[in-house]
Amino acid sequence: MSDRSDSLSGAAYPEGFAEPIIGLLTFLFALFAGMSLPIALQGSPTDLALPLIFLIASYLCFSLRQRVVDSPDA
Repeated sequence: MSDRSDSLSGAAYPEGFAEPIIGLLTFLFALFAGMSLPIALQGSPTDLALPLIFLIASYLCFSLRQRVVDSPDA
């Protein structure tokens, strides 16, 4: 039976995995905001909440990605 501590040494994930994932989430939320905006503009004013939520989520993911890129560990 082998000792698993040798294979588990170091980080659990390879370095640089967060940046592409957060970038894809940013793109996805921006895409959802753009796709839901025309439908929301045809409806009532409360329908604008969904595109705004997607827009805010996209902005938050973008700012998080910038922090990851600017961090000295990356």
